[in-house]
Amino acid sequence: MISLNYYRNQFFIATIFFIAFLVIAIITNNYAWLSVPFIFILFPVLFRYTISYTEQLFWMMIFFLPLSTEWNVTNSLSLDFPDEPLLILLTGFTILKFIYQPSLFPQSLLKSSLFFLVLLYLCWIIICCFFSINPILSVKFLLAKVWYIIPFVVLPQFLLDSIGKLKIFASCLLLPMLFVVVQALLRHIFFNFSFEGIKEVLNPFFRNHVNYSAMLVCLLAIGWCVLQLTKNNHLLHKWIFIGMIIGLIALILSYSRGAWLALITGIIVGALIHKKLLNKVILILGFIATIFVSFLLSNKNYLRFAPDFTHTIFHTDFTEHLQATVNLKDVSDAERFYRWVAGKNMIIAKPITGFGPNNFYDNYKPYTENIFKTWVSNNADHSSVHNYFLLTALEQGVVGVIIFLILLISLLVCSQKLYHQLQNEFYRAIALTTGVVVAMIGLVNMLSDLIETDKIGSLFWLSVGMILLLQQKLQLEKESIA
Repeated sequence: MISLNYYRNQFFIATIFFIAFLVIAIITNNYAWLSVPFIFILFPVLFRYTISYTEQLFWMMIFFLPLSTEWNVTNSLSLDFPDEPLLILLTGFTILKFIYQPSLFPQSLLKSSLFFLVLLYLCWIIICCFFSINPILSVKFLLAKVWYIIPFVVLPQFLLDSIGKLKIFASCLLLPMLFVVVQALLRHIFFNFSFEGIKEVLNPFFRNHVNYSAMLVCLLAIGWCVLQLTKNNHLLHKWIFIGMIIGLIALILSYSRGAWLALITGIIVGALIHKKLLNKVILILGFIATIFVSFLLSNKNYLRFAPDFTHTIFHTDFTEHLQATVNLKDVSDAERFYRWVAGKNMIIAKPITGFGPNNFYDNYKPYTENIFKTWVSNNADHSSVHNYFLLTALEQGVVGVIIFLILLISLLVCSQKLYHQLQNEFYRAIALTTGVVVAMIGLVNMLSDLIETDKIGSLFWLSVGMILLLQQKLQLEKESIA
């Protein structure tokens, strides 16, 4: 039974709360502030109605990830519809849930160093917002991070708490993507499966073949995981195998060099995790990357890669496109060098906090070097620097990119650790697959900025949530043995 003192305390808090907003209303001469205390009176009722829909919204959001499309709300505001509005709703509901009932917050997250890294990542973005060239753009970036991290990192800790729900999760991702792939292949027939044709058959689901192929190669890894886990169900295994073949054909016909390389990378990383060699390879690659970057910057050796303006052209034939890539005469690659050099100069100009999240496009032109200029350098489509690590460094400073790299490497290291320590074969397969997906996302983002898109950004933060969930499962296994 609730004591009389409880009601006295509630009355006292409510009175102070009302007086505080009364003072604010008088000072600002805006009496709309007086509505706030009454909204909080209705808050418990609002909570009971909204929280029951959180899980349904979560499944809906996962299902619509491959199907979402860009929606220009105004000339300056666009949303990925319907997944981004669903993310915002889920974030709001989740915050209300934890305010009303703090005990519901997953306690395992508070003990996780990986989750601490996520919070550190967010805190550094907040700091960068204060030093941003355009704080409004940076705050928009910060809000987007929040409504990605809460639904994809926090919610899976209690919404994907069983093997059955994880199976539903995989189905909600793979089946819509299979629909997108099949319709794209059917439409591609009318373009004779040409390199140019792939760009015409992805609307309204994907902006371009790079985004499409990047999500496809990641979901093929998840499909492979499902294939391994359904060997005892011959009929289901057969249909999943057919789906995988269709997906592989679609990946080949996406004509995306980065996605093809990501597939090879994923296979190698899967083998390295299985052999428990990933940590050593990461150290070796880090050492090689450091030497390579040092070489490029030393005595301005990067100038050796300056393109010939008259010979950098766009190729409609894919064979010519590949040959131009090898010869460093493809315009898209030459333009990358142009922006990478600008990014390098921007980091030198503001090395600690950078120019602020979401501030590359408005600030990079003065930092370019004309020797790298191409005929598409006017950047009419407002695209970014085409390297997520460089983008993070120039917008969030060297500290920002170090935090992100630690987070990325931690995900890979944790996936290997979980794969070898978990006893449940189902969870071990998920750990291996998550490591492969993270590695592939890391690879494609060396040539793109896809973590800021709804498709790949969602998969990246879902991978973080999945690793945290598996850490929770590992702890439960250890407790059951003890």
